Amino acid sequence: MTTPPTVNLDEASALRHQLADQLAEAGHIRTPAVDEALRTVPRHAFAPEVPVQKAYANDIVATRHSDDGHVISSISAPWLQADMLEAVRIQSGHHVLEIGSGGYNAALIAELVGPTGSVTTVDIDPAVTDRATRFLTQTGYDRVQVVTADAEHLPTGIVPDGGFDAILVTVDTWDLPWIDAPTEGGRLVAPLRLHGYHLAIGFTKRDGALHSDEPLIVCGFVAMQGDGAWNANRRTIPGTGVHLSWEDGTPMPVDQLAPALTREPTVAHTHVTVGGQEPFDALTLYLAGVLPGFCRLSVEPDGNNGVLNPPPKHWPGAAIVRDASLARLATERISDGDDGNGLYEFVVHGYGPHGHLAAREMVEQVQYWQRNHRAALCPRITIHPLDTDGPAPVTGHPHMFVKKHTRVAIDWPTIPGTAALLTCG
Repeated sequence: MTTPPTVNLDEASALRHQLADQLAEAGHIRTPAVDEALRTVPRHAFAPEVPVQKAYANDIVATRHSDDGHVISSISAPWLQADMLEAVRIQSGHHVLEIGSGGYNAALIAELVGPTGSVTTVDIDPAVTDRATRFLTQTGYDRVQVVTADAEHLPTGIVPDGGFDAILVTVDTWDLPWIDAPTEGGRLVAPLRLHGYHLAIGFTKRDGALHSDEPLIVCGFVAMQGDGAWNANRRTIPGTGVHLSWEDGTPMPVDQLAPALTREPTVAHTHVTVGGQEPFDALTLYLAGVLPGFCRLSVEPDGNNGVLNPPPKHWPGAAIVRDASLARLATERISDGDDGNGLYEFVVHGYGPHGHLAAREMVEQVQYWQRNHRAALCPRITIHPLDTDGPAPVTGHPHMFVKKHTRVAIDWPTIPGTAALLTCG
């Protein structure tokens, strides 16, 4: 067992207030209740293995790793915790469910609901719930109910009469099997995966469905385990080190694509630009919904993939497959930009005998998005239970994701113009 470092309580208090000041100045804290909670709960007490300065840094604290070294439990970054707590709109007296335990976030929720409310936190890993229970007790938040269970199937009796006033999901989830658990008018905030894109979304329950009404936050969380674990549906193009993933949608054959990557691609220009520091998650989410055969493309850093070196940076790229041809979204630097961070044009690389046609198809959608949707802050997302009379899935519907428990409809507001690219976060 790691010996916890000695903590100077005055220093911890000063760092806690300094962190809250930083989050408030950046706009992550927006209400007095969330501000007070973050100034009250001793974050360092839930991360005793690290120095107090690291506990109050605006970053995650990894608390548990798998055998292969991947983080499987952590205390989320404070900026993201503050944003999600603001989005879930917890009030005094509320009954709140947290999916994914760690202890610290449950303590923040306990501060928000006060003595007349209740907090239940669920996690599949007994090591995580044991840790959460221990630290919640030590810090005086033992009124939080800690449950060890696979949250895909909430234990009988856990949902209060009428449902939870708020549900906060703090693990990366592909679906929302808890859609029936919020009360009418209740809130649910979750980092939902849509074609591999991770977006923390705030919903209100109305007429049995979840309706988004908060800006989307691009984020990352540890992966869901158990029956709710997501499947990337990844296929590898033989001999190339190139992987294609169909996390939402039907996986397609890829063996026939190997010859396409043996020659230089065609390059189709969109004449749509983006700044070097501007995220373009809204564009890629739009392409995921509107282009049949959409997938995410990633490359082994040392793979023998020829024309795809160097590989796409940071995140898997947006791509489509058309029989023996492939197209992928890329960028070309065209100037230093006004801020010195570079100005880039979106281009599409086409591979294979009909790669130029696939590239043109993607270019047209990038340009359509630029003309009609770029000026919109975010799409509207509505989620219905899969077994209800909500919008029926239609073959080829451009903005419908059908999941295990729900169907997700994405409505992009049409705002003509060519406003600067806006992120959903």
